[in-house]
Amino acid sequence: MFSVSVRDHMMIAHSFNGEAFGPAQRLHGATYIIDATFTREELDANSTVVDIGTAAAELRSIVEALGYRNLDDDGDFAGINTTTEVLAKTVADRLAVRIHAGAFGPGASGLAGVTVTLRESHIAWASYERAL
Repeated sequence: MFSVSVRDHMMIAHSFNGEAFGPAQRLHGATYIIDATFTREELDANSTVVDIGTAAAELRSIVEALGYRNLDDDGDFAGINTTTEVLAKTVADRLAVRIHAGAFGPGASGLAGVTVTLRESHIAWASYERAL
């Protein structure tokens, strides 16, 4: 399996519901480093997994839509704790929609999967992996 990864970052504000979250129930900020890894079994006609520039631009557009905002005010997350895990899935699912819509070009039709990892710090991160 071949893979290519691109990286970006975002800053958000949010709060969590539930005693399990302790002080994080209050509004707080988080800064994430985001890695999106695209996989495929065979390289495309250009001997690539995916165009890196296109992948980086598509990740950037998704991150821009989420970043510098209070996610508590976003209707897409109504009633949902926007944990690192939830945000990793959200980014992966939004990338998948863009891939299936053709935004990554015709060569992306051979992609097998995408994994998104959000790093909260050098000691804590979460990932979501999905098939395409």
